[in-house]
Amino acid sequence: MSSKVERWCGLLVLLVLAVLIVIPFLSIFLASMQPAGSAVTGLSLPEEWNLDNYRQAWTAAGFSTLLRNSLVVALLVVPVSVVLATLAGYALGTMNLRGENAILLFFVAGLTIPVEFIVIPLYFNLQAVGLGNSLIGVVLAEIALFMPFSVYWMRNHFRAMPRELVDAARVDGASSAVILRAVLLPLARPALTTLAVLVFMWSWNQFMLVLILIQDPDSRTAPAGLGFFVGQHGLDVPLLSAGTVIVILPILLVYLIFQRSFIAGLLQGGLKG
Repeated sequence: MSSKVERWCGLLVLLVLAVLIVIPFLSIFLASMQPAGSAVTGLSLPEEWNLDNYRQAWTAAGFSTLLRNSLVVALLVVPVSVVLATLAGYALGTMNLRGENAILLFFVAGLTIPVEFIVIPLYFNLQAVGLGNSLIGVVLAEIALFMPFSVYWMRNHFRAMPRELVDAARVDGASSAVILRAVLLPLARPALTTLAVLVFMWSWNQFMLVLILIQDPDSRTAPAGLGFFVGQHGLDVPLLSAGTVIVILPILLVYLIFQRSFIAGLLQGGLKG
């Protein structure tokens, strides 16, 4: 009897959380379908469903350029971050390195540094090396920004794998590169997918970093461009809602495509933790 009560309580909690998460997205979508310039209250349904706001927002904000820039940045940041984090996590998780605890502490300390604390010095440093106001500078900054969590995530994953797998491969004469490529990486696919999705989301949503580092309107990413779009059309809620949906949509698509592996990686990490 108690198990049934716990199950129903768990389902009720999940239902409440799902409703709390869905309602904001639903309200933004419904608002985006209202006539441009109209007042929006709550979850009111539009009298006529149309895509005029999306067409106007796409043209006015220049989302074709903004989305392209965001995609370029994300497609560079994600693979580089995942590869570097995998190599570093493999070394820290499976090899008995001298001073590995100090190195790990260095990465953990990076988790505590907010981007607001480093963005101004980072701006002047990139300007000094000729990477200011460029997407390459943003890419390098984001890779460095996401590296502490990425390394910590992959290190914990490799540390939790059975040590016997690595020892058996070494007894058979496999090198460290072969062990990583042939033994550990096939087992690490859920963790790698989860990390890739998280890094993509963080890179796509990066606002303040791009806002400070990029002044050229043609080099802004979607969230930064949306910020300027809000400043220009602050009273037109349906138009702003359409722009918000355009920026959010790629993240939703990525999550829906990789949701099984993403959830599997989270559960795998939770069970191992």
